[in-house]
Amino acid sequence: MAVKAYVMMKVSSGSEREICKKIVEFDEVMDVSIVYGEFDIIAKVKVDELETLENFLSENLRNMPSIMLTSTMIVAREYKGKAKRNALKVKTL
Repeated sequence: MAVKAYVMMKVSSGSEREICKKIVEFDEVMDVSIVYGEFDIIAKVKVDELETLENFLSENLRNMPSIMLTSTMIVAREYKGKAKRNALKVKTL
């Protein structure tokens, strides 16, 4: 069963765009956003199993020198918003 997670990151000031460009290239990453607030970047990640997520975080993200802190939230249940549901209907027509 696939594991989805949101990974929030605090990064060195001014490195947000550079980090996003690197992170989005990983196969595990669905999308990446620069955000305002406690964290600088949030990435949505999808992997086959929890061990793969652990490896991805430790071998890829946490090894980037500009990433100072990560916090990972594993998705327990997902609900599609109205816009997403409507987009899916259009694709199937």
